[in-house]
Amino acid sequence: MEKHLLEIKNLHVQYNTDEAVVHAVNGLSLTLDKGEALGIVGETGAGKSTTALSILKLLPDKVGEITEGSIVYDGIDIIKANNHTMREIRGAKITMIFQDPMSSLNPIMTIGEQIHEVLELHFPKMSAAEKDQKVDEILGLVGIQKTRKNEYPHQFSGGMKQRIGIAMALVAEPELLLADEPTTALDVTIQAQILQLMQELQKKYNTAMILITHDLGVVAEFCEKVAVVYAGEVIEQGTVEEVFTREKNHPYTTGLFNSIPDLTSDVERLIPIPGFMSDPTNLPEGCKFAERCPHCTERCRKEAPKLYEDGGHSIRCFLYETKGGQ
Repeated sequence: MEKHLLEIKNLHVQYNTDEAVVHAVNGLSLTLDKGEALGIVGETGAGKSTTALSILKLLPDKVGEITEGSIVYDGIDIIKANNHTMREIRGAKITMIFQDPMSSLNPIMTIGEQIHEVLELHFPKMSAAEKDQKVDEILGLVGIQKTRKNEYPHQFSGGMKQRIGIAMALVAEPELLLADEPTTALDVTIQAQILQLMQELQKKYNTAMILITHDLGVVAEFCEKVAVVYAGEVIEQGTVEEVFTREKNHPYTTGLFNSIPDLTSDVERLIPIPGFMSDPTNLPEGCKFAERCPHCTERCRKEAPKLYEDGGHSIRCFLYETKGGQ
């Protein structure tokens, strides 16, 4: 049996607040192989960022809690790993590009020092000259002149800050890159440049990538596989071709596609998905999408559907149970 680079099984994550317990991730399962790009899409509050933070054990202390499931990276059980092991993994084996480039950099350190720090932590035997050369090289790859390495984050634009974040994430040539909506804070003219840059560097270093985004178009262009997440569950998963041909889709995925403007159709209004996502502090007994679904039955409200598979394409909906479930 082939071993995956990353395997998440039945992950449950909750946030314990003073007001209530927030069930952010509810039985999520994913696999990722070396060099592969997986897109995770879904509405705000679906549990996408929480999943990424769980992989690196960066959930808020005493608030975020993994209550069930497993996360195995290259044979290492992340949930059981101690702090020393995680320090060796973070930045060297698994890295993350955060949503907001404005707040993910240290304002009192030069950009060169911040990239240099990654190499000092993970490559202590590398000489100072080699580290300086590596900093210059990675800055050149992300399109920043090496002469600017002694400048501070506030001296760069939003797009340049995100390039610096990418440089920090990739300077140690990690095996897995988590990109949490890396272009959200950027204007549309810069977004395409950043995504193209990430794709080029991912291929250069053969880095596996999980790209968290709201944009199905971005997933279609930059990923091989896609997982649609709703209320902390993967409700549809498959290759980009299987999901985007739209021959078979979960009703929620269909709703996402219907919300995208179609340049070939003359329509006055897009078709939004009615209602709101289930309250994570009080999740329904059955299907979490039931109250918003046009195909909802009484069974959907009372019983949670399994993940039904058709080849590599899987859908969590009773409409597809004739294909057999897992």
